[in-house]
Amino acid sequence: MTETDVEKLKLMVVDDEPDNLELLYRTFRRDFQVYKANHAMKALEILDKEGEMAVIISDQRMPEMNGTEFLSLTVERFPDTTRILLTGFTDVEDLVDAINSGQVFKYITKPWKPDRLKEIVEQAADTYQLVKKRTQELRRALRRESLFNAVTTAIRESLDYSSMLEKIVATIGQSFKTSYCLLRPVESNCLTADEFSYLDPQITYSCEFFDASSLIEQVLETRHYQHSLYNNNNDNPCYQLAVPLIYQQHLLAILALYETGRDQPWQDEDIQLITGVAEQAALALSQAKLYQRLQEKQQQIRAELEIARQIQNNLLRQSLPDIKGAKVQARCYPAREVGGDFFEVFVHPKGDLWLAVGDVSGKGVPAALFMASAISVLRRELSQETPAMPNMVIQNLNKALGDDLISSNCFITLILARYTPSTRELVYANAGHIYPLLWSRETDTDNPQYLKIRSIPLGILPKWQADFGQLFLAPKDILLFTSDGITEAMVTTKTCVPENSVNGFKSNHRSMLHLDGLWQLLQQETQPLSLNHLLARIQADNNIQEDDQTILSLEVF
Repeated sequence: MTETDVEKLKLMVVDDEPDNLELLYRTFRRDFQVYKANHAMKALEILDKEGEMAVIISDQRMPEMNGTEFLSLTVERFPDTTRILLTGFTDVEDLVDAINSGQVFKYITKPWKPDRLKEIVEQAADTYQLVKKRTQELRRALRRESLFNAVTTAIRESLDYSSMLEKIVATIGQSFKTSYCLLRPVESNCLTADEFSYLDPQITYSCEFFDASSLIEQVLETRHYQHSLYNNNNDNPCYQLAVPLIYQQHLLAILALYETGRDQPWQDEDIQLITGVAEQAALALSQAKLYQRLQEKQQQIRAELEIARQIQNNLLRQSLPDIKGAKVQARCYPAREVGGDFFEVFVHPKGDLWLAVGDVSGKGVPAALFMASAISVLRRELSQETPAMPNMVIQNLNKALGDDLISSNCFITLILARYTPSTRELVYANAGHIYPLLWSRETDTDNPQYLKIRSIPLGILPKWQADFGQLFLAPKDILLFTSDGITEAMVTTKTCVPENSVNGFKSNHRSMLHLDGLWQLLQQETQPLSLNHLLARIQADNNIQEDDQTILSLEVF
C-alpha cells in the first residue's frame, strides 16, 4: 500500500453481481481506497478487519441479507459513515424503510448514470469528512471540558497550596493515562526543591526510572513546551513531554509527563489539550499562591497582634494594691486582640489612691497606640511629688496628646479620680466619659447617684479645661467606673403581657444595657461585689463582643 493509498478515504462497494461490483471498483479506485464484497457477510468481515469506511455503497437485493438490513448493522458501530443504497424501481417499500430509519444518505436507481453516481459519492465523502471533523471537534471539546472540570474539582477539594499541587498532578496523570507525571514548582524563575508526582499503579519500576531534568531545564529557559523520545534501560521507547504553567507571564511550575509503550510521539491535539489544562491550572495555582501568602501574612499579623496584646495587657496593672478600708477591682477586655480601653490604679507615696478609666475612639491598633501613650503620660503626671488636681492632670494630658489626637481625628474620654483613704475624700474630673455610678448598700433608694460634672473629651480642642467634682464617701459605698462597651452591651429583657394575648407568656427583646440596666444588675449582686460575676452576667447575652469593655470599682468598708 503506497503513501497515496493511506491518504485516500476508505470506500466499500457491496453487490452480488460481479459486473456491477467490478464496475463500481474501477469507477472509484483512483480517488478512494476501495474494498469489494460480493455479499453482506463478506462486507461485515471486511469492516471487522479494516474498521470504519467513509462511504458504503450497497445493493439492495442480495441473497441472505438485503442492503437495508446490512446497512442497519453498521449504524451503531460506525455512525459517521455515509451510506448509499443501490435499488431498482420495484423496491420502493424497502427504500422508504431505509430512508425513514435514517440509515441511507442517498439512494440510486439501477441502472445508474456514472456521472451522477460520482457526484453523489463526492457529496457523501464531503459529508463524511465534515461530520468527522465536527465529531472530532466535539469530542475534543467534551474531553477538554471533562479535564477542566476534573482539574477544577480537584482544586476546589484542595485544602492548601501543597495539596492542590498534589491533586493537579494526580488528576492530569490519571486523565491522560500517563506512566508517570511530575510537577516542579518555580519561584523567581528557579525550580524549588519540592516535587509532586503521580505514578501509574501498573508500572513496576520506581520514579527514578524517569528522568526529565534536561527537558525541564529547557522549558525553564524557553518557557515553551518540549517533548522528546529516549530509550530506557530495557530499550523500551519512552516519550516525555514538559509544559510550563504560566499565568500573567509568571512561570509558576513545570509539568512533565512520561509515557512508555507508545507507538508514536505526543500528537498536537494531546499537546494542545495538555497546555490548555496547564493554563487553567496555572490560574488556579496563582490564586492559591496568593491566598497562601495572604494566610501567611494574616498568621504573621495575628502573631504580631498577640505580642501587642501581651504588651498592652502588661501596661495595665497586673496586681492591684491593698487599700486600708477599701477594695479596688478592675477588668479590661478588648474586643479585638488590642483595643483602646484602659484603666489605671496608682497609689501615690503620700497615700492618695488615683483611679482612672479611659476609652480611645475606634478600635484595634491605632486606638491601642494612643492608649499606650495616654497611660505613659498619665503615670508621668501622677508620679510627680505633688500631683495636680484631677482636672489639671487631664488638662496636661490634652496638652501632651492633643495635637496627635486632632491630626488623627481621634479623641479620648477619661474619668480620673483621687481618693484619700484617711478622709474618704474623692476628687474627680471627667473628660467626656460615662458618668461614674455611686451606690450605697446602707441607703434604701431606688436610684443611684451619678457624678455628673463633666467636660469634653481630650483631642477636641487645643486647650482642655473644666471644674473638678468633690464628695466624701461613706462605708458600704460602691463607686463604679465603666466604658461604653459595658453600657452599650446588648442584653435580653423580659416583659409581661396581658393574659388574653399570646397565652400570657413573657416576651423577650434585646436592648442596650445603659447605666440604668447596670444599676439594676448591681442591685442584684451579692456582697462582696465581684466584677467577674457582674461581667459574666453582662457577657452571657453577647456571643460577639462589639466593643472594648472596661470596668473599675472602689468599695469602701
